[in-house]
Amino acid sequence: MKTSRRTFVKAGTLAALGTAILPGSVFGCKRAEKMVGLQLYSVRAEMLKDPLGSLTELAKMGYVFVEHANYIDRKFYGYSASEFKKVLDDLGLKMVSGHTVMGKNHWDESKKDFSDSWKQTVEDAALLQQKYVISPSMDASMRNTYDDFLRYMDIFNKCGELCKKGGMKFGYHNHDFEFSEKLNNEKLFDIIMRSIDPELVVIQLDIGNLYNGGAVAMDVINQYPGRFENIHVKDEIISSEGTEKYVSTILGEGIVNAQKTVALATEIGGTTCYIIEQEAYQNKTPMECVKADLAIMKQWGY
Repeated sequence: MKTSRRTFVKAGTLAALGTAILPGSVFGCKRAEKMVGLQLYSVRAEMLKDPLGSLTELAKMGYVFVEHANYIDRKFYGYSASEFKKVLDDLGLKMVSGHTVMGKNHWDESKKDFSDSWKQTVEDAALLQQKYVISPSMDASMRNTYDDFLRYMDIFNKCGELCKKGGMKFGYHNHDFEFSEKLNNEKLFDIIMRSIDPELVVIQLDIGNLYNGGAVAMDVINQYPGRFENIHVKDEIISSEGTEKYVSTILGEGIVNAQKTVALATEIGGTTCYIIEQEAYQNKTPMECVKADLAIMKQWGY
């Protein structure tokens, strides 16, 4: 997800193990089942206008797993957690993951505890039977100094402990700055990867976003094998407008070499959860794009 996405969400609020056992599904499916889902930000306008109709259309396309990007005042797209769970159940959909920003205001340093609002966020995620609670943003003030950044990584681990009580993992979703910014001459992404507890916190690797930070997804997966059980599947093309060099496109049509990247993530990255996301559409409708993306993932064997 990119800057516009972070603004939207904020407003809405194993080294490689060869043949070792991979994580199973939270939904009681077979071990290492591949979960292919959609980040609903891909169809954000449609979801805001008609969430039930949009979810119905996605289910008809063949989507089973989804990831939300809209949680405001304890409501998902206008529904309470219990109401939204029923909507999903009726359509045969499962909310495997969700994006809600965990900001500075969600940790009370004087009490050494999370705010009630963040605890409610985790409670509602558990009610939806999410496997992952993902924060898709990091305020710039959280990464001003090396020591402060390490303190927030410790809070990430504490959030992992909180989520574990609900049978979930906490996660962080990368953008581009994690690869372009440094503290103490070390990339933020490398600091994150050595500071978080992989048993409690996952990095949801967005294989497209990092290109704007000068990184290449396959290099990152090779550098940190076994660390990416949940990824964002995305492709990128050079942008003809805006401030970012690259924007997303239909899978297989860009520079990411998405098929090989996803295959590598499956082979050595420990990936079992594949969340499709497309944020730019090149004169197609968002629904046309996500339908094509799912069909391509199926062609690739997922």
